[in-house]
Amino acid sequence: MSKTNNRRSSNWYGKMDKDGFIHRSWMKSQGLPDHVFDGRPIIGICNTWSELTPCNAGLRKLAEGVKRGVWEAGGVPLEFPVMSLGETQMKPTAMLFRNLLSMDVEESIRAYGIDGVVLLGGCDKTTPGQLMGAASVDLPTIVVSSGPMLNGKYKGQDIGSGTDVWRFSEEVRAGDMTLKEFMAAETGMSRSSGVCMTMGTASTMASLVEGMGLSLPTNATLPAVDARRMTLAHLSGKRIVEMVEEELNLSKVLTKESFQNAITLNSAIGGSTNSVIHLLALAGRAEIELNLADFEKAEDIPLLVNLMPSGKYLMEDFCYAGGIPAVMDQIRSHIKPANTILNKDITHYFDEAEILNKEVIKTFNAPLKASAGLKVLRGNLAPDGAIIKPAAATEELLKHEGLAYVFEDIEDMKANIDRPDLPVTKNTILVLKGCGPKGYPGMPEVGNMPIPKVLVEQGVRDMIRISDARMSGTAFGTIVLHVAPEANVGGPISIVETGDRIQIDVSQGLLELLVPESEIEKRLKSRKQPKENYTRGYAKLYIDNVMQADKGADLDFLVGKDTRLPSRESH
Repeated sequence: MSKTNNRRSSNWYGKMDKDGFIHRSWMKSQGLPDHVFDGRPIIGICNTWSELTPCNAGLRKLAEGVKRGVWEAGGVPLEFPVMSLGETQMKPTAMLFRNLLSMDVEESIRAYGIDGVVLLGGCDKTTPGQLMGAASVDLPTIVVSSGPMLNGKYKGQDIGSGTDVWRFSEEVRAGDMTLKEFMAAETGMSRSSGVCMTMGTASTMASLVEGMGLSLPTNATLPAVDARRMTLAHLSGKRIVEMVEEELNLSKVLTKESFQNAITLNSAIGGSTNSVIHLLALAGRAEIELNLADFEKAEDIPLLVNLMPSGKYLMEDFCYAGGIPAVMDQIRSHIKPANTILNKDITHYFDEAEILNKEVIKTFNAPLKASAGLKVLRGNLAPDGAIIKPAAATEELLKHEGLAYVFEDIEDMKANIDRPDLPVTKNTILVLKGCGPKGYPGMPEVGNMPIPKVLVEQGVRDMIRISDARMSGTAFGTIVLHVAPEANVGGPISIVETGDRIQIDVSQGLLELLVPESEIEKRLKSRKQPKENYTRGYAKLYIDNVMQADKGADLDFLVGKDTRLPSRESH
């Protein structure tokens, strides 16, 4: 029987009364013997495994590795499921449900008698959603990612998740690739379980998690099917028990310095623009002040990782070239002292790191690009900010002035983008409205609008596109995203009209609608409120409470944490 101790789980399994009887007895129906309730740490394994989320399909096996490590260290592993967000499968967008996953994680951790938690995730929104929920409860926490899938293959060449989908799709529309060839590439792109093997959002977030010291070293890049990932899972299970013994709660690792290191690392790896919205939301849960200005401080960090969509190679190559430790070693002078889940400074993660392939990982003094940080744009078109990724853009378009062609919503864009008489040139600036947090809802990855067919056929492969949406971390182009406030809450983007002149100057952080202020005010006053498409359920809750992109698009009532122990019993 259990002994009295100060562990959180003792409030469930340590009481010698009716309630303790109930908690222990029903758990014993799974074959657990008396002695596992002797006060040893109870470890929750928070699993987002699902066959509807191919990125996370390997997590069921990794959970077994975590359990081995927990048992070895003297803990009791108990696996529990939470909502799984399949980025490539969910409609209207997985981002709509990130906050719902965070609620699922938060309430599961709080309600159950666990002392620490291992987060098993991978696909784009699962990692930030799980961390947001965990941060609001603040137990010892460690992340084990599903890992990237194997490199894609087509006609003897490597092809990358997402990045080559967008490229091939444009080639089909231009008549440079047949539909048969396009479909043939489909089979070879996703060759194993795991997340996108480009530097998309999933691999970006796994990289930043490692750079923040929230996982063990090498977590980000080991391929999903590599036996060393199972070893890492085992070691993570062992480590979480030690973290409970050390009372190393998440808040002792998740600090302002760790966020600053993540922002710096994101620049060096050419990470996804989605990292901005996820880090802002996570900081809100952790009660750490973070805003768009913090992201601007890393804009001069060079791009060191030659990976799609900003470069040539893929995550499997990145792993073999030295991974995140090798990159962090190159930027060590920009890394701030910060604690990690090892209870050691982050420098411990890259002390003996080395670059094993200088084609994949460049040195700080000979980078792929001299400055690669995400750039924040502001002006009368985006009073609260917008984001652009210069590393994935066409350099000559980073300073530009042109006439707008406006799509009022996603349906308008899809219905008209291939019109042979669309009045656009390569200098036109495409503007898409109604795709922000409230507008879509969920702020989908549609900001990388297709190039109009009339221009694709002329050989145009990039042009400036502006929206209140996001884009896939695998995408590329001169694309302005996260315009805040969004159109559906009356942001200035809502009143842009076809033919308006727009100015963009990335070096100056400028995004301006070149229309007289009096005309802007007139249009805003006469603007009609968009019709609501959702009047019930979670989508309604989301629309009513979601914050804007510059605040991380979290639900306003979820910001912060509640670390109180549940005191009332169910019987």
